[in-house]
Amino acid sequence: MKILAFAEQRDNAFRKSAFETVTAGRKLAGESGAELVALVIGGKVSPIAESLGSYGAARVLVVEEAKLQRYSTTAYAKVVAEVAAKEKADILLLPATAMGKDLAPRVAVKLEAGLAADCTALAWVDGNVEATRPVYAGKALLDVRIGTPRKVFTLRPNVFTAEKAGDSKAAVEQCAISLGDADYSVQVKEVAQSSGRLDVAEADIVVSGGRGLKGPENFKMIEELAGVLGAAVGASRAVVDAGWRPHDEQVGQTGKTVSPSLYIAVGISGAIQHLAGMSSSKYIVAINKDKDAPIFGVADYGIVGDAFEVVPALTQEVKKLLGK
Repeated sequence: MKILAFAEQRDNAFRKSAFETVTAGRKLAGESGAELVALVIGGKVSPIAESLGSYGAARVLVVEEAKLQRYSTTAYAKVVAEVAAKEKADILLLPATAMGKDLAPRVAVKLEAGLAADCTALAWVDGNVEATRPVYAGKALLDVRIGTPRKVFTLRPNVFTAEKAGDSKAAVEQCAISLGDADYSVQVKEVAQSSGRLDVAEADIVVSGGRGLKGPENFKMIEELAGVLGAAVGASRAVVDAGWRPHDEQVGQTGKTVSPSLYIAVGISGAIQHLAGMSSSKYIVAINKDKDAPIFGVADYGIVGDAFEVVPALTQEVKKLLGK
């Protein structure tokens, strides 16, 4: 039996989710006795590939081509599927990031494999992988098993903790996959990203704002609190739809799914679509003047009060505690 873990990278640097995926693969391999192999795709990724050894990958397959420097849905899907077929991989693990969510269904179709998406736990039970995943917008958890010979799983970021298994360096092997122009029918041409901003999907702390902030100018206090905490700034769908914040900050069913250690929701009522994207956070703090807001139903700590009074006071107290 063989497990293939896709290690996502951007600009020749691994995303946090890459180490989480390989760690999850190592633990599953330990339970099942399977061999773990990691896969890295990109332009010039050989220099970083061996670092996956410290997370448990004995072998790392590298597929390099200049055009693969930027993500291409069609090309990446072909590479992953063909590598899985060549390696006779039974289980494929990918992160449930924007890239992984786009890639996994295409790979599953090519391999005629079943797919369990956005998993929060994996276990080896009675000779099969049992995956736990949220359903009904996070209101319930479902344990599922895939019946097809090949199985594809995407793993929710920040849920599977990346843990080093030692200081070993993996054996890096170049893998040749034939790609033509037709395989690049879909390709990212440009990536625009604000410098210095943390990605809400990977941040350990997220401070999100909603319509209760009344206007885009008031997100300055959210940014200040986030800056003190070293957190990412998030937003509700209503805020993004209103043009107050960019779409890449949106948390929720139609935005990004986050699972940070700490999630602070400011002026967010807690619509079910938003809860679906953040309810798996380890600790949730809600600040809202409406004591009946649904967000308090999932919060570990709730503050009923005016955000314009609470947030600045909270920021000052955090500064004092951190000596800033």
